[in-house]
Amino acid sequence: MSTDERRGSGEERDAGPGTRERIVVATSRLMQRQGYSGTGVKQIAAEAAATPGSVYHFFPGGKKELAVAAIRHGEREFADELDRCLTAAGDPAEGIVACVRALAEGMRDSGWEDGCPVASTALGVTGGVPEIRRAADAAFAHWRRLVFERLRDHGIAEDDAADLAYTVISTVEGAEMAAQVARDGAPLRIAGVHLARLIGLYASGPRA
Repeated sequence: MSTDERRGSGEERDAGPGTRERIVVATSRLMQRQGYSGTGVKQIAAEAAATPGSVYHFFPGGKKELAVAAIRHGEREFADELDRCLTAAGDPAEGIVACVRALAEGMRDSGWEDGCPVASTALGVTGGVPEIRRAADAAFAHWRRLVFERLRDHGIAEDDAADLAYTVISTVEGAEMAAQVARDGAPLRIAGVHLARLIGLYASGPRA
């Protein structure tokens, strides 16, 4: 069935307000648990309480377009959590510790099924898909920018803050994967402690 036929079919009856968001959330949830290759459009539709016709109505590009939307959704979710932790703590070292603690708690509550939706989706694409790679790269860059801005505002020199932001996000991503494999929050807690110490070393030096 062509895209136009799907759009005009009765499969699109449930394409009302909120359906697109349900589809994106379902895609993000499934891909972070199963990866890109292990997730199909029919399963996404079922998880979203939608129909395949609705999925193709909102995402005529199919699974690739869904994956990009899921990555952007995951980007916003973690950016909001990261910003919340950094804002509440004031001190970026304390904010990172709070953030990794929240990540560990969320993963434990999911039965260690929920990892990073960005990494899980992007790394699960065999051979790489440019649109998905670019979306993932933009997500990591956004998170690094949030950390960089807090470090810079805390008085750390810009060059050091930029390098530290890379280190923070890369370390948290690796620790998140290790925690999921081990089904234990220790990798995240340990990463948080040492990242806080590293940030503290730079923050105690000469101000920018």
